[in-house]
Amino acid sequence: MSDVEEAVTRAHHEEWARVVAALTRRFGDLDIAEEAAAEAFTAAVERWSADGVPPNPGAWLTTTAVRKAIDRIRRENKRDDKHKEAQMSYDDPPEPLGPIDDERLRLIFTCCHPALAMEARVALTLRIVGGLTMAEIARAFLVQETAMGQRITRAKAKIKAARIPYRVPSAEDLPGRVSGVLAVLFLVFNEGYLATGPDTDPVRHDLTAEAIRLTRLIRALMPQDGEVAGLLALMLLTEARRTARVSPSGELVALDEQDRGAWDAALIAEGHRLVRERLAARVAPGRYQILAAINAVHTSARDVRDTDWSQVVALYDQLVHLDPSPIVALNRAIAVAELDGPEVALAAVDRLEDELAGYHAYHATRADLLRRLGCSQKSRAAYDKAIELAGNTAETAHLTRRRDQLG
Repeated sequence: MSDVEEAVTRAHHEEWARVVAALTRRFGDLDIAEEAAAEAFTAAVERWSADGVPPNPGAWLTTTAVRKAIDRIRRENKRDDKHKEAQMSYDDPPEPLGPIDDERLRLIFTCCHPALAMEARVALTLRIVGGLTMAEIARAFLVQETAMGQRITRAKAKIKAARIPYRVPSAEDLPGRVSGVLAVLFLVFNEGYLATGPDTDPVRHDLTAEAIRLTRLIRALMPQDGEVAGLLALMLLTEARRTARVSPSGELVALDEQDRGAWDAALIAEGHRLVRERLAARVAPGRYQILAAINAVHTSARDVRDTDWSQVVALYDQLVHLDPSPIVALNRAIAVAELDGPEVALAAVDRLEDELAGYHAYHATRADLLRRLGCSQKSRAAYDKAIELAGNTAETAHLTRRRDQLG
């Protein structure tokens, strides 16, 4: 990758949501904002190659995107008022963007309007705010890229048709939208913690840090919401292990092999404090609170042999009642293998084949259980399938090493 391509990629991670937010606020149209932003980033590759990377890439991208949006409005000439606005503002300097927190918050809550189906809210926000590619979002939902593209297109069309306002909602609006916002932030964090694409860094700290920052912002707005606190705790306890996740050679390091001395003690302490606060509240926990508690158990053990697997399985039993998804069932089976043995866990995993046949972690889990049971040939076949489906280079390297260690 050239220096210019690296600069554009870095700018995309850092500036995409801000540019889209600025254009949405100015023109009131998510579709125009996203397409103009995309054109600006495409133009950056060509212009920066010839002229060099500008001193302020974000300002360059915003100005270019505004002009691209105005050009599009002029070409379409569909609405007289927007055409007049384009004529008047073409040579005007862009209006102040305001605090980036407010811009992102407006955009997140616009995309997470309750008029949209939950999956549409999450997918649209991942695309517009998170800047994730269609392929990355499709992998997060375990669907085809074309189907995800259609879903996002329908969501944007509904926002436009319903004239959903671009604004931070009132305090009364927050409870009706916060679940969608949390789902988005969770998926953005997951994409950063273990990127699904083959052409990105295996761990994208820009995404994990942004997801944590925005979750802290939501917590400041809703300090009594247990799921907001739970998600923040979950992110902090997961982020604490980031530096131990990938080896110097670029291979994923599994939890049981990580150097626990490299974990971030301050993040763990903060995450544990939030988990204790929620336990003290004596309110039935939600999904994120349970996931945070599971991670608290893991990060409380100084050695993997000290892990309280019975508590982990009990927490997964609670989670299954709230979220009976095949992914949760798969993760529960991994914990069951430590408590009741790989044979019991394998039987549970095999029942998930119809739902998870296209998910690499399903095959990786089967491969590991079969390895522990001494079924080398079947384990190798499962590793081969997991490697075929895995997109992350670090995870592929880890699975390949495990497969090659089989007798």
